[in-house]
Amino acid sequence: MECPTRGQLSLSKEKSRPFPEPPAEVAVTSLTPEGWGLAQVADKPLFLHGALPEERVRFRYTRIRKDYAEGVVEEVLQASPERAQPRCPFVTICGGCCLQHWDPGARLRWQQALLAQALEAAGQVRPERWLPPLATIPWGYRRKARLGVRYVAKKGRTLVGFRERGTSYVAELRRCEILHPMVGERLGTIADLLDGLSIRKQIPQIELAMGEGPCVLVLRVLAPPTEEDVVRLTKFGSAHGLHFYLQTGGTDTIRPLPGQDAELFYCLPEADIRLDFQPTDFTQVNLGLNRLLVDQALALLDPGPDERVLDLFCGLGNFTLPIARRAGSVVGVEGDAGLVDQARANAARNGIANVSFVTADLYGAPKRLPEITGRFHKVLLDPPRSGALPVLERLPTLGIRRILYVSCSPATLARDAERLVNGLGYRPVAAGVLDMFPHTTHVESMMEFERDRRPAEGLWDGDGDRT
Repeated sequence: MECPTRGQLSLSKEKSRPFPEPPAEVAVTSLTPEGWGLAQVADKPLFLHGALPEERVRFRYTRIRKDYAEGVVEEVLQASPERAQPRCPFVTICGGCCLQHWDPGARLRWQQALLAQALEAAGQVRPERWLPPLATIPWGYRRKARLGVRYVAKKGRTLVGFRERGTSYVAELRRCEILHPMVGERLGTIADLLDGLSIRKQIPQIELAMGEGPCVLVLRVLAPPTEEDVVRLTKFGSAHGLHFYLQTGGTDTIRPLPGQDAELFYCLPEADIRLDFQPTDFTQVNLGLNRLLVDQALALLDPGPDERVLDLFCGLGNFTLPIARRAGSVVGVEGDAGLVDQARANAARNGIANVSFVTADLYGAPKRLPEITGRFHKVLLDPPRSGALPVLERLPTLGIRRILYVSCSPATLARDAERLVNGLGYRPVAAGVLDMFPHTTHVESMMEFERDRRPAEGLWDGDGDRT
């Protein structure tokens, strides 16, 4: 997850509508949701990268428009007490993370405030209580990532890394502090390896996939490697504990190089679960935080041995299988048939028999899903950024009293929370943020809803009768 930008950071000035010349210094008043420090110059907004509220800084312009300008901090003249020392020397150019200069605790409080504002604005939704933020070690946490690769003739070498902030160029990195050290500490040597291949100009990206053990690097290739290229890659992989795969087209073309096959998996120790996955399957990028996330989900959902639970957008069973350890039965629903196959295989490997999986388009026609029948007590929702609005109307008809919603977008969570609370009769019991992407503005969260036993007017009760 790369930090958002306000546009391409290249100096541009409209001659007919000039922006005032920059002052030597400026006071920063607040922070935008995108992580930019906000100041005022000649009664116009100035957005500054690297600035924090209540700071005084010296800056330079990077973009000038009629009604606003953007810039980057050159020197902090009066620092915020919440300022932290960035660990990465490339933080001013790389777009992989943009808030290393901010204390993690302060950043999490700000992200929780953003979530609260989104819920309030959507429909005056206020949780009855706020959960403590979930966080873990903020360095070397990324085990899934897509990295750019580019041979730059002017530099005479290949670059590997995240994109530069606000551009499509690959940042010139030699190491990365947020990637797992297996890759983060070897970015420079991996770039040197690719630079020595005959197809160095035909590799646009690398997909990193890693769980508990092996580390897989999927090279997207636009031309087949030579035998010498394959030897170089496999020799390097064996020496550094890396496994190279090639992708020549779509995800169905991904294949390991000879002798480079790897079993990707991660464990959820509290539930005694092992989940296997393929390199491009969706898994959380932050394994440590995911474990905390699953543990908190189980605590809030609190499935009992006599309860039937529904897991929508279930993926490969990240929540489904731990829930099944405690619930009477669980039904997982997912639109990706490949993930459903993986989920079924994971259930079998873990000896879990009280779970079933359904392949269904939850955005297409959720009210006509014949497989989702009968009464459920609770549901877990873990949708993509577009949210879960299409399935919400169905929940009261299934008799669901408790909802746990895991979200990667405050905007769609707020929209869906408004419908659940103001339209479907659920109470907003608890909410809290999850630090899945430390040092970024990305806000992941979890929210719990409950419904009184008396259905709201015009809704369906759990037995299918309109009240």
